[in-house]
Amino acid sequence: MPELQQLFFRHCKYMLYLMSLYILGWGFTDYKTIFLGLFFGTTVSLYNHWNLYRKVTRLGNAVAEGKKAYSIGTLMRMAAVIVAVYIATKFPELFNLTSVIIGVATAYAVIYIDFIIQQIFKSREKREER
Repeated sequence: MPELQQLFFRHCKYMLYLMSLYILGWGFTDYKTIFLGLFFGTTVSLYNHWNLYRKVTRLGNAVAEGKKAYSIGTLMRMAAVIVAVYIATKFPELFNLTSVIIGVATAYAVIYIDFIIQQIFKSREKREER
């Protein structure tokens, strides 16, 4: 499990960097609704990623101890996205709906890009060992 924790913290770090860029974009540009939508969607995405990490950790511990394993909380993550989209539609003067939806997908993009980078580093290390 330490690898999963390390992976999760690395993803959180990348997402927090992105969120700080969104705040800078919100503060220094005229695209306030777009950057606030990206920030809000990424916040929901980070929450969903944390929730999934927590549920997977619990599931792994339950399986290791031989206990019954429960759901990993798909319904809760979907509800969080639905609430975010609802809030974005209720307050269009604050949040751009498209930006919120893109922000919600940020965790998946970060996971995918991190996976590619890690695979490149692993293949480079294997070549250097030969």
